[in-house]
Amino acid sequence: MVAEGRQRIDKWLFFSRVVKSRSLAAKLVVAGRVRINRDKAAQASDQVKPGDVLTITLERRIFIWKVLGAGARRGPAEEARTLYEDMSPPPAPKGEAPPDAIPGLREAGSGRPTKKERRQTDRLLGED
Repeated sequence: MVAEGRQRIDKWLFFSRVVKSRSLAAKLVVAGRVRINRDKAAQASDQVKPGDVLTITLERRIFIWKVLGAGARRGPAEEARTLYEDMSPPPAPKGEAPPDAIPGLREAGSGRPTKKERRQTDRLLGED
């Protein structure tokens, strides 16, 4: 039997609106993109309980959520937000590059040739 307050990770991810379906939630867990208290969730049937900390890796985003309760249904977003506490660090501003990123430098005129320059090259090589 299931202990009170515990729920399958795939159901919880579906109810908290991380993914659109339980099958996608199961695929996310099996792919190793969900951690429960720093341990990788091995199966979709792993249990979560209030107080567990989940690390969820999606495309270009990492969520760190503390489970506050088990869900009963996939309701509206306001209801889903009551299932977790968001502990994720704030995202980096879009306009700023990471401090260790080196900007791509190119000499003037070294890019792709214009149509005029390509025609001049073709004439020079005799490919009219």
